[in-house]
Amino acid sequence: MMKFIKWLAIIIAVLALMGVLYLKLILGPQTDAEMNAVIQHDPYKISEDAQNFHNTLTVADLHTDTLLWARDPRKRHDYGHVDFPRLAEGNVKLQLFSVVTKSPRGLNFDQNDGTGPDDIALLAKAQFWPPRTWDSVYERAAFQAERLTKLEKQGHVLIARDRLSFEAAINSDKLVTILLTEGSHPLEGDIKNIKRLYDHGYRVMGLQHFFDNELGGSMHGITKAGLTEFGFEAVKHMEDMGIIIDIAHSSEQSVRDAMTVTTAPMILSHGGILSACPKTANRNLPDDVLVEIASRGGLIGIGYFSGVICDINPNGIADAIIYAVDLLGEDHVALGSDFDGTVTTTLDTSELAAITQALMDKGMERRVIAKVMGGNAVRFFGENLPE
Repeated sequence: MMKFIKWLAIIIAVLALMGVLYLKLILGPQTDAEMNAVIQHDPYKISEDAQNFHNTLTVADLHTDTLLWARDPRKRHDYGHVDFPRLAEGNVKLQLFSVVTKSPRGLNFDQNDGTGPDDIALLAKAQFWPPRTWDSVYERAAFQAERLTKLEKQGHVLIARDRLSFEAAINSDKLVTILLTEGSHPLEGDIKNIKRLYDHGYRVMGLQHFFDNELGGSMHGITKAGLTEFGFEAVKHMEDMGIIIDIAHSSEQSVRDAMTVTTAPMILSHGGILSACPKTANRNLPDDVLVEIASRGGLIGIGYFSGVICDINPNGIADAIIYAVDLLGEDHVALGSDFDGTVTTTLDTSELAAITQALMDKGMERRVIAKVMGGNAVRFFGENLPE
């Protein structure tokens, strides 16, 4: 009997190990590849002149969700959108890493109630995140920050936490990163968690994501309402700490309310211009809101996915950037890919020279290209990170 029990335990252990390996080595990467797809295409034709010019740029991107995935960013992969080798190939110097912490099943751009099975909880378990993350939205934000901090300690990146560290980092040979929360539900309704997330390195915070939260209405929520009393308090507290607010996914009224509380410049990390692509009304804010954000010194990141622009090819991305520059001014437009954010794109971060080529082909001045490809973002964070 004891021998039978011993063999049964061995068989169970082997099956469990096989299940772990399947999740880690097959199902995880397969899911990642399917949800962060790049449409197959022939290599983009980049002229020698365009490539040489692109190599002189300080390229910056305001949004990637890479920390959500088990993929090791130190290694080059043939799936997903971002890793450190591909960032280097694309000549990216500054990358904002956003953290997604809650994603109720069935999300859409129209209306979500924020209930139902949480896919991030499932992903956390499937990717063997610490048990503390399984039921805590705050801990998921903390854990993803810890992932990036570990990479910093290993010497792969520099995390900018203030203007001084940003200036030193941007003049180094390292990839510069800034941490961003995708929505403020990691606060879990507790104002003290702003300081706790700040201590983890977060210097940009979104207010909402795909559903209404304790701070107020999402563009994709049920109410489309403005800020709650807690939301007003949180925005003011963020301003006092020098945290930059990201209005991506917030309802129009939440954004207008935030502008009554803070005079600090804000960003829209990944989006587009509604009048350039009217079918994106359930994802893009009205033009006058973005004009107001720009007039206050803010920055608008143009995404590469069909929810925010009409044509996701490099030429279409260039058209969206040019339209944004015409509307908002050349100092207020940046790249905001939403790479690795469960979006399908026509390029990954190694191929950003294709956007430079398209902007050149369409006649944008090189000094303006330098601004939108990264110069504006570098200036913005150099001026607006905490002192």
